[in-house]
Amino acid sequence: MAGSTSALSLSYSSSSSSSRVLFSSKYMKPSFNFEKRFSFTCFSSKKKQLSFMDQILDYIEGGPKLRKWYGAPDLVEKDGNALEEDEAQEEEEERDAVLVTDGDNEIGQMIILSLILKRVRVKALVKDKRAAMEAFGTYVEFSFFLKSMAGDVKDATFLKKVLRGTRTVICPVEGFLNNIESWKGIQHVILLSQLSVYREYSGIQAVLNSNARKLAEQDEDMVKVSGVPYTIIRTGVLKNTPGGQKGFSFEEGSAAKGSLSKEDAAFICVEALDNVPQQGLIFEVVNGTEKVSDWKKWFATLMDSSKE
Repeated sequence: MAGSTSALSLSYSSSSSSSRVLFSSKYMKPSFNFEKRFSFTCFSSKKKQLSFMDQILDYIEGGPKLRKWYGAPDLVEKDGNALEEDEAQEEEEERDAVLVTDGDNEIGQMIILSLILKRVRVKALVKDKRAAMEAFGTYVEFSFFLKSMAGDVKDATFLKKVLRGTRTVICPVEGFLNNIESWKGIQHVILLSQLSVYREYSGIQAVLNSNARKLAEQDEDMVKVSGVPYTIIRTGVLKNTPGGQKGFSFEEGSAAKGSLSKEDAAFICVEALDNVPQQGLIFEVVNGTEKVSDWKKWFATLMDSSKE
């Protein structure tokens, strides 16, 4: 449509800040609302629907000015390569970072984006570092591991470097926590677990998911004896459905039978970040009818009941 105007509007609010940004976009309607946490309205001459991830990535990749607005540091060239890590840094950093253990995973990416919007220092493990840098720029400190993942994450030197400066570890998938030998300095571990789902499987599904079940059991066992405060979020089957449209159910046994939107799963992981239990907290969650308007209060109530 000649002469049409294109715009993408993003609103983000929290208890501490409220910001609004307007910039051009080539995409047309739709209007997307993620339980009033993010709101997008797009207009253009092409009718093309974008997923939540596509829209927020378009926003995040808006350019250096927007990156600066969200606190991204300036790129500093090192030996002609802006992406080169400072391998010489060995001194202990302030522990203010949140490590996402799988930045290639869909839920992991949603968690990273939410943390960026909270202006949290983010670290992530990824297989394709260049693709990750292109997607998230300098918002995230990436550690690269080879496709033979076990070979690298079991290396003590590699893990020491990854965990340096980390206060919280968020695990969107199974298979990482069992490799940690030293938990020194870690203040909180958040584990997204589908163990209830795996235990419910039978027949061929049980066989196909036997390794995932083993990893989930190992991770849960490891975090329970780590001595670090932990939150285990046992979900139902994770589905590619829009988040923020349904309520929740936290009933015992619900995870084995129900399902949960991946967007909702990522959101709950981020909400758990600042709600650190004294020792450990385990709960089940699937999509249902219960609405939660105050997650800080909800976590506090759950922690109090778990002490009884």
